Amino acid sequence: MVSYVGRRTLQAIANIVFVATLIFVLARATGDPVSLLLPQSASPAVVDQLRTELGLDKPLWAQFLGFLGQIFTFDLGHSFVTGEPVSDVLLTHIGPTLALSLTALVLAVVVGIPLGVVSAVRRGGVIDAVAKGIALLGQAVPAFYLSILLVLLFAVQLPLFPVAGRDGAASYVLPAIALGWPALAGVLRLTRSSMLDALDADYVRMARAKGMHPTITVGKHALRNALIPVVTFSGLMLAGFLGGAVVIESIFNWQGIGQLTLDAIKVRDFPVVQGAVITVAIGFIVVNLAVDILYLVIDPRIRYE
Repeated sequence: MVSYVGRRTLQAIANIVFVATLIFVLARATGDPVSLLLPQSASPAVVDQLRTELGLDKPLWAQFLGFLGQIFTFDLGHSFVTGEPVSDVLLTHIGPTLALSLTALVLAVVVGIPLGVVSAVRRGGVIDAVAKGIALLGQAVPAFYLSILLVLLFAVQLPLFPVAGRDGAASYVLPAIALGWPALAGVLRLTRSSMLDALDADYVRMARAKGMHPTITVGKHALRNALIPVVTFSGLMLAGFLGGAVVIESIFNWQGIGQLTLDAIKVRDFPVVQGAVITVAIGFIVVNLAVDILYLVIDPRIRYE
């Protein structure tokens, strides 16, 4: 286990360097931020002074090495626009995104797994048909369109929840549903298909032949073995929420890291863009490692040598 964690740590460092290289190149391919920070009438002396202050007068290789050093010393520099430390800006915005992502994931898991289990156990019934319909709508309706429908219905026509903003538990309902609905559909379908395979397995038939209670047969034997792909999918969805919630955050005015990244890209605030992308990349790595460790809890037969 220790050697496995060591290998994963080395892989994580390599992945972070790759992502850092990619975002460094792509950010600078968008243009010069000085052209957006200063008016067109600015004199060349003022332009050169600002470029020196921002460190953009250095060669690209020196800027890149400095960026890598900032990552591994946990100092991501200062924003070109506000002058604030990037670490402080990210800490301010990562909290709302993480809270919304966890709420959406809990919604997807709490609703999707039980519904998928019941759908598999009672295949061909009314609940199975309803579950299939929910899964179909969840994967067919775009998140931005669902968000607009939710706002029009539950915030405008029926003023039950806030239209936008982050203020209290009620403000989480609509964005969490909009963000978590596609994940719910995926969890439901994956749980159902995995449960169908597990219920037809020989060990489940043997448990039934021994007269074991159906609840134990389904919950302890079938569901536990069917959870591996569901856990993998849920972990990937959580990591995806951290970086892919920009549309939902824009619609609901949710000041998270996705909205922060979008605003920073518009003004070519390189340090904020780079810091946000690296933060999301680290989130992916941590979630994937947590999922691998969770496999050991679900299935004791799994060993990392």
